[in-house]
Amino acid sequence: MQTDPRPLASWPRHRPKLKPAPFFPMSRKEMDALGWDSCDIILVTGDAYLDHPSFGMALIGRLLETQGFRVGIISQPDWLSAEPFRALGKPNLYFGVTAGNMDSMINRYTADRKPRSDDAYTPDAAAGKRPDRAVTVYAQRAREAFPGVPVIIGSIEASLRRIAHYDYWSDKVRRSVLPDSKADMLIFGSAERALVELSHRLAAGESIDSIRDLRGTAFMVKKNWLPDEEWSEIDSLSLDKPGRVDPHPDPYAMEPQQTATAPNADGSLPVQIVPAAARVAARKAARAKTVVRLASYEAICDDRVLYAHNSRVFHLESNPGNARALRQTHGERDVWLNPPPIPLTTEEMDYVFDAPFARAPHPSYGKARIPAWEMIRFSINIMRGCFGGCTFCSITEHEGRIIQSRSHESILKEIEEIRDKIPEFRGHISDLGGPTANMYRMACKDPKIETSCRRLSCVYPGICENLNTSHDSLIELYRKARAIPGVKKITIGSGLRYDLAVRSPEYVKELVTHHVSGLLKIAPEHTEEGPLSKMMKPGIGTFERFRKMFDKYSKEAGKTQHLVPYFIAAHPGTADEDMLNLALWLKQNNFRPDQVQAFTPTPLAMATAMYYSRKNPLRKVSQDSEDVETPRLAKQRKLHKALLRYHDPDNHELIREFLVDINRRDLIGSSPHQLVPRASAMLQRPGPGKAPQRPGSAVKSHRPRK
Repeated sequence: MQTDPRPLASWPRHRPKLKPAPFFPMSRKEMDALGWDSCDIILVTGDAYLDHPSFGMALIGRLLETQGFRVGIISQPDWLSAEPFRALGKPNLYFGVTAGNMDSMINRYTADRKPRSDDAYTPDAAAGKRPDRAVTVYAQRAREAFPGVPVIIGSIEASLRRIAHYDYWSDKVRRSVLPDSKADMLIFGSAERALVELSHRLAAGESIDSIRDLRGTAFMVKKNWLPDEEWSEIDSLSLDKPGRVDPHPDPYAMEPQQTATAPNADGSLPVQIVPAAARVAARKAARAKTVVRLASYEAICDDRVLYAHNSRVFHLESNPGNARALRQTHGERDVWLNPPPIPLTTEEMDYVFDAPFARAPHPSYGKARIPAWEMIRFSINIMRGCFGGCTFCSITEHEGRIIQSRSHESILKEIEEIRDKIPEFRGHISDLGGPTANMYRMACKDPKIETSCRRLSCVYPGICENLNTSHDSLIELYRKARAIPGVKKITIGSGLRYDLAVRSPEYVKELVTHHVSGLLKIAPEHTEEGPLSKMMKPGIGTFERFRKMFDKYSKEAGKTQHLVPYFIAAHPGTADEDMLNLALWLKQNNFRPDQVQAFTPTPLAMATAMYYSRKNPLRKVSQDSEDVETPRLAKQRKLHKALLRYHDPDNHELIREFLVDINRRDLIGSSPHQLVPRASAMLQRPGPGKAPQRPGSAVKSHRPRK
């Protein structure tokens, strides 16, 4: 596996004279207009085709176009037959299949497993335009349309299902998406490196079945298959010995090592000092040729402790600097996962994002309203990845922990393109962010430490001393962006990592003074140590520190601004008492959340492993290891959501019943310290808009999906 990969821009163009298409074709007529007799690659997506770098099919499509490949798009096809998958003819190289920017199950169902009535990624928000488990269905139809054409699956849905996983919607463990979809290859995480090399190698005549050395790829193999005779296999059950995750021995320490060589004349053995660099190189070489065997799909279906063990091993093998290949048996074959992709450099990030995007929906949609487009058309991605490690979040499993940042020049150029290309632009950039608002250019201070680290989070239980938390470059970027002619306002829409922000009062002041438009989203998630420890989130005290800074700088700027805190109900590790304490804290601080989020178990997330197994994979797992209290029953999950919305009269009866059951009648009444009024108070419900509410405290928009 490559550790020093080939730069993206170094590949010769497949078609040197190929010109950028105004939009990728979605019909034969559009192909004819471009003078194409065929497409090299056809991308199938569950989203509407929006030619904007925030949408995966456009980002990947434009990258492949830059490499000289003709790219076509099949958007939201009717999956009931294979005919819509023949719309652009047979691709010369492969079908690239994705569910879209969101997992199709999360897109289609609420946390209570109820169908949603709309789809933000569809024209006019129409529901029902994609199937359940879209990657699997689309891949099968593509295979049916043109047997023999390679099918490559990717995107967040495929990434999160690359091994056997708990499926919340069917309440059972499901196989990897690879055998179900019958795809030739799965590309997980950020796919640019793998897709570019794969495309060129297929174009050069290599068979898809022979390409087994690309990082960030997964495929099916025979049970005993190994890449060559130098490879070895270890069982994950013999591997998980450390117990704790956070303490790590220094692999670079200068320790003498005795090695048996020829004896001295007197028969004694000489002592040989092996240099540290040689020892490290030997260990790295051995790891690069080692595959770890996870517990099989069949085994974890019957053993929840094994499921939690798999989750722990999987996440410990996620650092591109030291991760080993993984394999997992499914019946008569294995799913083989190569190590994660090497992150893109700043120059490569610029290369990807500087492609000639149309920055508009495909013309075939006419004037249809596409909510996701309205949300992001004036926003800019400045980075990807997240080292927070929140157990409920899918970013780490998909994008990784290492931050990949664009240059100032590339970001400022994109702002100017928005100004010049989008007629509706009125001077407001709605976001400069990514998975988080303020991890831009943050990284480990020492590359050697970074490549050897196995921590699951750089900021929990405390911020790592090796992490560079400087906000200086981000502050400079904000100031440069504000100075661009035609830009009147820049607000930050991405969620803020406040435990990092409090380390830079200058950043908080810059943010609050210039980049908050009344409300700022922030996610403490909970107030109690029980659930916070299972989320790997900081204590509420850090939030209080940030709130004081926020209020101080808002006052100095002469602005009335408010924080919009997000909280999760029914997260693993959350007891009823924890939710009650959170509700009392909300009332004491006059926060009245309008829309609240219940925990949704997403495939591969560590919190999902807790939910399913009732074990804690943050520590060594065994039959006797820590049990995790997990709200699973519908009534308890409903109660936890109701406590977050303690102010809603519709929830008062349920909360009153709960308080009576736990002998806390002292919290029923109209006094400031009491949570809900007595039943008689329900007779006079306030009219619309008359309920007292802290200005700006209601959550008016859905929380961004991670």
